[in-house]
Amino acid sequence: MFSHVMVGVKDLEVSKTFYDAVLGTLGIGPGVANKSRYFYRSPTGAFGITLPINGEPATHANGSTIGFAMQSPEQADAFHAAGLANGGTTCEDPPGWREFPTGRIYLAYLRDPDNHKICAAHRPAN
Repeated sequence: MFSHVMVGVKDLEVSKTFYDAVLGTLGIGPGVANKSRYFYRSPTGAFGITLPINGEPATHANGSTIGFAMQSPEQADAFHAAGLANGGTTCEDPPGWREFPTGRIYLAYLRDPDNHKICAAHRPAN
């Protein structure tokens, strides 16, 4: 459905360190530089961080969440731990299983160094 997601950041290198760590737990290599941006590519899409092109301050989108697909609860926990170790902060409930009408999902929420809310989400096969 999506080709890419990009978020604005205040300090490109601080955010690169954070995303290199959390996305590294998914087997995604370090961000690739492109002007004042870094891109992380997977076979199904791309995630990018950028200094805002318009020169205005970067702000987080209140109410938004960017979810990253995990292969297992253990991978979600590793993603969450890598984020905490690299400038992220935990938010929402602690990592764990949540029950929804559509089934169980393992979720681990973080705020990145710029306060963007991200989520490690594992949906077991039905």
